Amino acid sequence: MALETLRFEVDGGVARVTLRRPEAANAMNLAMTRELLEVALRCDGDPAIRAVLLDAEGKLFCAGGDLEAFAEAAEGAPALLKEMTAHLHAAIARFARMDPPLVIAVQGTAAGAGASLLCTGDLVLAARSARITLAYTRAGLAPDGSSTFYLARLVGLRRAQELLFTNRVLSAEEALRLGLVTRVVDDEALAEEAMRLARELAAGPTRTFGAVKRLLLEGASAPLEEQLERESRAIADASRTEDGREGVRAFLEKRAPRFRGC
Repeated sequence: MALETLRFEVDGGVARVTLRRPEAANAMNLAMTRELLEVALRCDGDPAIRAVLLDAEGKLFCAGGDLEAFAEAAEGAPALLKEMTAHLHAAIARFARMDPPLVIAVQGTAAGAGASLLCTGDLVLAARSARITLAYTRAGLAPDGSSTFYLARLVGLRRAQELLFTNRVLSAEEALRLGLVTRVVDDEALAEEAMRLARELAAGPTRTFGAVKRLLLEGASAPLEEQLERESRAIADASRTEDGREGVRAFLEKRAPRFRGC
């Protein structure tokens, strides 16, 4: 897979996706959004991939959209933004609905689309020195990248309104208290801890993880009885999988399960 703005590697069931525009603060341009969709499709379709780790090269996670590219596009900026968001949003939808869990590791600044991207993670580790800001309205722009879907669900509507209107900068610890990230780790431990977590998830029941992801995604707006029916079908379907049968056997035999992701 020839990529210009990302690095993509698969090892031991973990796909590692690394943002690679450090000279531009890993800001998203058209090429990066296209490539994010390309790797998201691979992660969604390759049965050998059982967990995904998304991280970034350099001091910053992602400064958001490439505002220089928007300015250079001039009158063509609306068309550029529509094309970029078409790719980015399709990638986010694949990450959300694929079976493998998505771990995101955040260092430095996550702003704009970078902050939106971290909201999409199933588990998010932040370096202690990380800073997060929505930043869209500071540039006179409306939010994208699913932030208006995920943010209020993670931190509540009133707090989401504050973050989107004021662009207040959150420390990693405050982001943890608000529920925006899963865990805060020391800066020097971020890469190791994120990979350890991804490998742990890659050894788990991949198809069941996918069912959990979809139940949580769809349950936010479903009527109670509809969600109960989804849960009923999901647990029944899980019991038919090899991992479901292995998990029950392992519990009864009082041993650690050996999941195969199928």
